[in-house]
This record gives sequence, C-alpha cells and structure tokens, in this order.
Amino acid sequence: MGSTLSPVLSHHWDAEKSWTLATYEADGGYQGLRKALEMDPADIVTAVKDSGLRGRGGAGFPTGLKWSFLPAPDGGPRYLVVNADESEPGTCKDTPLMMASPQMLIEGVAITSRAIGCDHAFIYVRGEILHVYRRLLRAVEEAYEKGYLGKNILGSGYDLDVTVHAGAGAYICGEETALLDSLEGRRGQPRLKPPFPAVAGLYARPTVVNNVESIASVPAIITGGVDWFRSMGTEKSAGFGLFSLSGHVQRPGQYEAPLGITLRELLEMAGGVREGHELKFWTPGGSSTPLFTAEHLDVPLDYESVGAAGSMLGTRALQIFDDTTCVVRAITRWAEFYAHESCGKCTPCREGTYWLKQVLGRIEHGQGTMEDLDTLLDVCDNILGRSFCALGDGATSTITSGIALFREEFEAHVTGGGCPLDPAASALFEYTPRRSDVRALSGTAAGTVGA
Repeated sequence: MGSTLSPVLSHHWDAEKSWTLATYEADGGYQGLRKALEMDPADIVTAVKDSGLRGRGGAGFPTGLKWSFLPAPDGGPRYLVVNADESEPGTCKDTPLMMASPQMLIEGVAITSRAIGCDHAFIYVRGEILHVYRRLLRAVEEAYEKGYLGKNILGSGYDLDVTVHAGAGAYICGEETALLDSLEGRRGQPRLKPPFPAVAGLYARPTVVNNVESIASVPAIITGGVDWFRSMGTEKSAGFGLFSLSGHVQRPGQYEAPLGITLRELLEMAGGVREGHELKFWTPGGSSTPLFTAEHLDVPLDYESVGAAGSMLGTRALQIFDDTTCVVRAITRWAEFYAHESCGKCTPCREGTYWLKQVLGRIEHGQGTMEDLDTLLDVCDNILGRSFCALGDGATSTITSGIALFREEFEAHVTGGGCPLDPAASALFEYTPRRSDVRALSGTAAGTVGA
C-alpha cells in the first residue's frame, strides 16, 4: 500500500508559503466550492454520504449521515462548528493541517455550510496554539477579500460568515457539547443528550459539529468524485487520512495514507523504530485508546479492524514506544493528564480519575501492593460506561490494556520496590500521600464510584 500513496490533504504542504490563498488557488483550490455552488445542497449531502467519509475526530461516525440528521428548515438559523480543539496527548494532525493549508479547511467550511443551509460557521481553535489562531484569522481575511466568504459568494447569492474562536485551554472542550457551551460563553462541560446538537446545539439551534480533517476532506470529494474517494481505503472505512507518528521512530511526523494501511508499512516509511531498539507498545488512536504491541503490527488501520483487535482507531495518533520505556510510567503520565482535565461534572470521572492517578503513583515508585492492581481494575470498571462523557472511558483504556499486556511489569514495580528499567528514578522520589489521598484510596471510598 505504501507505493500507492496519493497525498491530498498534504499535497502542497511543501510549497513555498503553502498557507497563502495564492498558493492554494494555484494548486486547484476553491474549485470544489465553485462546483458546490452550482449543486443542490441536498446533492452535496448525498455525495458526502455516498463517499463513505467518516468523522476524522475519533468516533468515526459517517459525516454525511450526521449532516442529514438536521431537521427540516424552519426559517431560523443553523450552524456549523468546526472542532479544532485538538489537545489529546499524541494527537497532532489538525494543527499542522491548519498551519500548512488553512484555506483547505475554509473551503470545506464553505461547502459544508452550503450543504446544510448554514450562513454563519465557527472554527473553535485550541487556545494554546496562538500561531494557528493567527494563521486562521489571516486565512479567513484572505477568503473574504477574494469573495469566497461574505455576501453573495462568487455571485451565487449565497452568504456565509466565518468566526474563528480561541478556547481557553480545556481538554474537555474537545467533547462537542462542552465545546458548544464554551462557545456560548459558559464553562465548558458536557451537556446531557438528548437533545443532540443536530436538534438543539449552538444557541439551541440545529448544529453540525465536525473535526478539522473531516471538513478539510470535503473539497476533494466534491472535485474528485465519490468513486475516486472510495477507491482508497477499505469498503467500510473509505478514503485517506493523516497518521501522526511520534515517539521512538527515526522520522516522526505526519504520514497521509489510505485507511487500512498497517503500522508496519508506516514504520517502513518512517525509517523504523530508533536504531538499536525494538517496538514495545504503541497507541493506534491516541492516549485514550487501548494499547497495542508488536503483535499488532499488521492490523489494518481502519475502524473495523482496529476495533476487532481490541482497540480504537481514534485520531490515528500512533505513539511509538521502544523497549527502554517503562509502561507503568507512561500510563501514569496519561492518568495524571486525565485527572487534571476532568471537568468534575460527574462523580465517576471526577473521583475515579483522581484515584487512578494516586494508585498508579504508588505503584510507579515502588510503594504499591499486589492488591493495588485489582483496585485499579475495579475503579476502571466503575468508571467505564458510567461517566457523563467519553473522557472517563478514555482514561481507563491504557490502564486496563496495560495491565492485561504487561502485568508482569506492574508486579515487578511492587516486588522490586520501583521501576525495573530505571531503579534510580524510583529512589529519587518518595511517595507521601496527603490525608485526602489516603481517604480516597480506602476501600470504602472506592466502593462509592459505582453508586
């Protein structure tokens, strides 16, 4: 498959000033919008639905089907919101796309807005990436100047305004309803569903929320056609996508490939695991997906195959860890992240992620017990499926899979009094729990998670 790659999203990333409108137009940019403006909006929705494009933000829900859930027009506004709040550890595909080719996203926004009958779209950008925020602002200005946004776009009679909004740095705002609350000026916390955003989203109006890469893929579908798009990928996971390789690889970066490619093929393109070491474990879809090992090198990276193998394709954030990595330490760092980023709205996530962090801290530094391993699995079981949104579920994924795959390494931290790979690191830290930690780690408190 590696010999048949045809970059689409990243086609002109290496061009001089690739982010400018002039460069994008020279590469065929905005031809899709011109074509879409001549199409019936319903036909655009049908084309995207027939293409098999699935959401590139993690869940993999069919994009065209999501658009079709909007109720019939009632004369009121409806909105498109682009989720650019990319902040999960290891996930780094939307940021380079917006940096190198912001006009592709804006063209996708215009086509999608036309399809769903939206006249005001929003791009919600992660607040920490100020350089991306500024680049998008300038790209939107250029699009207005050339008539691709604003009133009477290209003489079609269609009007569209685009607002670029910077978030305040909360990971939870990657959840679509928390993002909508944040966009409305409220604290970012997940909403109870139903109603779903398609019925009552931004400002209680019908709203479509899509990932950056999902929207940026739309112009190519309109210009290339449904059959062209479906010629790549697999039957149920059609098309192409950006695979982010990071960690212990020779050439980390973004690799655009058809869905269904394997990590073995991607590693060949990336020069393999760093010299002198072997692959130990990896994440197929970011830090909220169950771990894979070298045994999974040939699992096709599509939604169905990865799911059948026991994990999730997620955001295709392939974090590669070699044999020098302590799996307990890596999982503990992820657990600390999720405990910090929990919004606190629901008890299982608010309390459970905190306890997971504390138990893992004890184990990592050689002060845990064998019973702690069972406690970890018990707390994970009480969080999974009981939290308000997917953050709690994601926080448990690497823990449960890590213990299943590397239980001996967890036990070695207990019996050996610290990390077997780096004993000195354990000796430098003495874990002293606070009084609240002791209470939280007691069996009585842990039993309340499932209450």
